[in-house]
Parts: sequence; C-alpha cells; structure tokens
Amino acid sequence: MLARMDAIRARALLARVPGLNAEHLRALIAAAGGEPAGAAQPRAARDVQLPPGARSFLSRPDEPALDADLAWLAASGARIILCTDPDYPPLLGETAGAPAALYLLGSAPALASPQLAMVGSRNPTPSGVTTARAFAAWFARAGLTVTSGLAVGIDAASHEGALSVEGLTVAVCGTGLDRVYPQQHEGLAARIRVRGALLSEFPPRTAPLRQHFPRRNRIISGLSLGTLVVEAARHSGSLITARLAAEQGREVFAIPGSIHSPVSRGCHQLIRDGAKLVEEAADVLAELRISVPKETLTGARSDPQKPPALDKEYEMLLDALGFEPATIDVLVARTRLAPESVASMLLILELQGRVAALPGGRYGRLP
Repeated sequence: MLARMDAIRARALLARVPGLNAEHLRALIAAAGGEPAGAAQPRAARDVQLPPGARSFLSRPDEPALDADLAWLAASGARIILCTDPDYPPLLGETAGAPAALYLLGSAPALASPQLAMVGSRNPTPSGVTTARAFAAWFARAGLTVTSGLAVGIDAASHEGALSVEGLTVAVCGTGLDRVYPQQHEGLAARIRVRGALLSEFPPRTAPLRQHFPRRNRIISGLSLGTLVVEAARHSGSLITARLAAEQGREVFAIPGSIHSPVSRGCHQLIRDGAKLVEEAADVLAELRISVPKETLTGARSDPQKPPALDKEYEMLLDALGFEPATIDVLVARTRLAPESVASMLLILELQGRVAALPGGRYGRLP
C-alpha cells in the first residue's frame, strides 16, 4: 500500500512541475530507467535539459500543495495521465510542447476517440448558437467526439448539441478541475463528465487567469482531427485555436456569415487564409474522409416537430427580416404593416422558435 501511495505521489509531483512538457518528462523517465517514481527524484534531472523552474521544483517540491492534490484526487475520483501512459491522447502526443501530464475527470477512452474541435464567440448570435448545437449533434451521431472549452456561447452550445443525442464530448478547462469556470456551467460540466471527459493540464486550485486560455486552446486543437470555427470576431480567441490547429497540421474549418456581422469577420478572415468553407456538417466529414452512416443522414433530415405553415403576412415579415437583425421600425418600413401588428407577429414567431429577440430592440431570424 505504501509503495502505491509513493507512486501516486510521484505522479502528482510530476504533474505539478512548472514548465515541464512531454519531451522533458519522457527524458526524465528514461533517465530513471523507465519508472515515473524515479523521474520524480532530483537525481533523475542531473543529465536532462530542463527549465530552471522545473529543476528547482524537483529539488524542493511544494509538499503542502502535493498533500492537498492527493486529498483532492482521492475525494474527486480524478486521474493523472502522464504522457508515457497508454491512455494519453495519441494525437495530442504528436504536437510540439504537449503537456507532460493531464488531469482527467470522466472517460479516458473518450480521449482516444476521433475528435472534432468546435469553438467560437462568447457572444454569439441566436443563429450561431442554433448552428453550433445542430452541427455538434450531427457530428456526434456520425461518431465524432465534440471537443471544446466549456466557455459561454459557442463552446457551451457545441457541448450541449453532442449531449442532446447522447454523443461524446470533451471539455478542456483553463483552470484546475476542482472548480468549474464559468461557474454557471457546473451542471453542464457534470453532464460532460458522464458522457465524455473534463480535462486540464492545470493542477487543482489553479485560477482562471487570462494567460491560461491560449495554453488550453493548444490542447483543444491538439486533441482533434480538425477545428471548426462557428462564429468569431476579428480578434477572437477562437482564431488562436484555429492558428494552433494549422501549426499542428490539423484541418481548419469556418462557417461564413453576414458581411455586416462582427462575429462573422473572424471566420471570413480564416477562409481568406485558407480555412475550408463549411455550409453543412457533411462538408467537414467529407474533408476528414469520414463516412456518414445512413441512419445519421436519416436522423439529421427527419423533422418530426416541423413548425406549422405560416400565413402570407408572416412569410412576408420573415422575408423582410432576412438573415440580418433588424428593429421593429425597420421591419415596418420594409413591410408597410402596422407597428403593433409587427410586434405581435414577432412575438408569435419567437414562441415558435423562428426568431430571437436581440439586444438593442432588434430581432434575428433563426435557421
């Protein structure tokens, strides 16, 4: 029992070493004769090139932090996966600067499944949220694991879409797994743990600092065959994920949008830079050379709850709305209907899920 505890402590120590990547850890373990427990000893580092912070930590470990880590691991059921373990995600292991260790809550086999990253704006349009959910559900039915970052907006919609069809989804976190960030996604995180995995390279009690999220993004792209950007502003963090995916030799996809929408400009820039333009989910699978089961196509096209046909005036109002958000005053001018009629009709269309109310008194059409 004591030997087992020593082995777990050694893994916890190696996972907490600052600045240690997979290449460093493999060298340490090789220097220790192939034993992770030996790699945690200062003598293993004598002939290995390491960052100064890593060498210092190995010579003087933070014992109180390790005690707290071990208590959390035992209480939470979390696992530490080292880069030399069979459960370490194979695609991530191929990337430069891959994490030396990962903390996992949930299913380790989910990490080895074929994954597609879906990322986008934290302030998406209603259409973007609907698109992300629908695409994620489609990919999950086709056997892909949907991987994202648990953020509000497109990330959350992507996780939800996969879960809605009982598919697999992986959330890569920019904090320790002893907390959920943002806090409002605690319920979502619990569901992801059941139907996939929560993953982080950060040890417990790590706060959501700004510099952690680009590091998280390289794991999202590194786990995945490709990255799909649903909506993104010109300076969105999603573009960092897309750039990292391209640097890792993975496919980059982007869904175009309105030329007037700020959250489409990042996607348009990606397409100009060579990302594959995506109009439907099948475009992604074709590019990845993934065959689509017949039942997936049938399920994606079936519409058992098709909304009722609209009267002529409602059709005219939707045509006037187009796919650009507009205010009631603009719609009155376009349709020549009375303002009170337009307001009433928009309310009914909103209840039917055809339009959504947006900030600034605008309305947007949903796909």
